[in-house]
Amino acid sequence: MNRQKAGSTSRTMQESADAYTRAEKVIPGGVTANIKYFAPHPIFMKKAGGSTLYDADGNRYVDYLLSYGALIHGHGHPSIKEAVIRQMEEDGTTIYGTPHEREIEMAERLCSLYPGMDQVRYTNSGLEATLLALRVAKAYTGRPKIAKFEGHYHGGYDQVLWSINPDEQEAGEAADPQPVPESIGLPEYYQDHIIILPFNDLESTERILRRHADEISTLMMEPVQGGYIPATQAFMDGVRRLTKELGILLIMDEVKTGFRLSLGGAQQTYGITPDLTALGKVLGGGFPVGALGGAEEIMEVLNPKQGWDVMAGGSSNPTRALFHSGTYNGHPTVLAAGMATIDRLQQEAVMENMMNRTKKLRRQLEDVYKKMHIPMKTVGAGSIFNLMFTDGDIRNYRDLKQVDMDLRRRVDEELLQLGVYTKPMNRYSMSTVHSEEDIQFTVDAHEQALRKVKG
Repeated sequence: MNRQKAGSTSRTMQESADAYTRAEKVIPGGVTANIKYFAPHPIFMKKAGGSTLYDADGNRYVDYLLSYGALIHGHGHPSIKEAVIRQMEEDGTTIYGTPHEREIEMAERLCSLYPGMDQVRYTNSGLEATLLALRVAKAYTGRPKIAKFEGHYHGGYDQVLWSINPDEQEAGEAADPQPVPESIGLPEYYQDHIIILPFNDLESTERILRRHADEISTLMMEPVQGGYIPATQAFMDGVRRLTKELGILLIMDEVKTGFRLSLGGAQQTYGITPDLTALGKVLGGGFPVGALGGAEEIMEVLNPKQGWDVMAGGSSNPTRALFHSGTYNGHPTVLAAGMATIDRLQQEAVMENMMNRTKKLRRQLEDVYKKMHIPMKTVGAGSIFNLMFTDGDIRNYRDLKQVDMDLRRRVDEELLQLGVYTKPMNRYSMSTVHSEEDIQFTVDAHEQALRKVKG
């Protein structure tokens, strides 16, 4: 494998280029998810281990994408591999299609860690967890509309694929944003049933929520927008107070922040107890997973005894139960990997060391840019952060317009040549296995990239 020092740009990516040409013939756009694409072509990976990726040409990278934050223990951690193999050997199967004890064990652990969870249902992704949360909220409240914040992403489905990265002329005033579709093919119905709110602006959020209070079943939010723009404590306190007063369920989307700010997620860090919580990513230890948890009274609407179920039959009650199903929900292999992930996070000093190394990398990167007289600040919380090429405060989506995105893109492209991997323009996720050597390599690479970009 090619292991260049930071500063070397002699890499070839011909194998990735050839693979992309092949892929375009049989996969639309050559990628299985739009997020995986970047120009002129994405880099095809061949092997990974710990904090390291190797591409099809044998080039080595320190990985800060970590499958968009899912791999908190890096690639192929021995304890997770052992747990997965042990599950298959002991159970004699990968999946039962029936209830099993690991479902109970994981649910008990989540309820003990997350203040907002009394009961849990499993899904196969964070997207599915947020989708189920909306259905539960509407069933519980009987109200037709949902609210979300501008700039927040909750999954690629029709109900919430609005105002994530909107054009400001279409989106209207910052204090009263309008819903903007983020894809072609979205039914107009959802545009009429979604309320868009300004993040970290409590006064405007309160005004809009009160205006539509009788229509809104739930407010779904990322406590840390995009995984790296934190809500202020005052804002979180205000949102929780308002939603309780107005009878609006608060859904905390912790797919990105779960286990990355603390073992109990952002809700533990902020001291906020939401009505419903969606989890994913880290929870699966590298496997597809999602979970919805919440207050017992609310989660009981999922009980199949509540009425007739389209798949399961059930109650003599003529009303219909809330439908939720999935062949792979609570998959034994996935839950084994997830519990091994939590086990390691609960070991002494593991979380603390990861947080300390995150702070060290952020501080040293800011020092490099300051030394080279380039405005840059790292913005984030816990073990996730992003690089903002600006001196200004970043509090929400609208503030991103002051960031020098062109310079950021050029630096990211150069970093790929130097062996630092995250998809250009994406956030950095740290793991428990990133080393001091990885940090020094990354800092050196940034300095080299800046010198190259700035000439």
